[in-house]
Amino acid sequence: MIEVKDLAKNYAIDEQTLKAVDNVSFTAEKGDMISIIGHSGSGKTTLLSLIGGLTKPDAGSIMISGTDIWSLDDNSRSRFRNQHMSFIYQFSSLIPTLTALENILLPTAFGDFPGDAAEYAKELIDIVGLKDKTNAYPAHLSGGQQRRIAIARAFINRPAVILADEPTGDLDEETEREIIRLFQRINEERKTTFVIVTHNHEIANQAKTRFRMSSGILHAITER
Repeated sequence: MIEVKDLAKNYAIDEQTLKAVDNVSFTAEKGDMISIIGHSGSGKTTLLSLIGGLTKPDAGSIMISGTDIWSLDDNSRSRFRNQHMSFIYQFSSLIPTLTALENILLPTAFGDFPGDAAEYAKELIDIVGLKDKTNAYPAHLSGGQQRRIAIARAFINRPAVILADEPTGDLDEETEREIIRLFQRINEERKTTFVIVTHNHEIANQAKTRFRMSSGILHAITER
């Protein structure tokens, strides 16, 4: 599903070289849930951006579902990302002039999606427990509700891979637990592969495979 091999990304800062991602390798099978913890500046978000095809690596390769994503041209990589991957960020970034349902459907404007997208969007809004908010605008939703709509939006393309960067960073503890339970449900029922970057050890411990990132280097965590 995901095979990252000898991945590296460097930045030049004041005539020095910062190794943001330093020779990272790991694999994830279909339906895996992987967590990556580490301090700010450790390289977690850069690694996620590399895997997602947003930042070009200086060395190494990233295979997703058998495709070397950095062997593709820009348009092909964008199409691949649109069809196979989704991102969940710390902030929901909903469009304020669109309803909850319209926000979920937004990605369908940029690609071809199988089946009835509108019906699937309604199914997703039900899955995240917000069927009664279908026609509500973001201003009338709580922070946790907005986050759940953003998560539903991430699933509209039926992705094989979800890349989540601090997905519960600004939520209260109860909403945080709800989001993690939702991730676990989708992971188990739909066999979607998750790579979750987080500061939160409680969230990280829910993953089957766990890593710690420090100074660009990825270390496997074996203890519970």
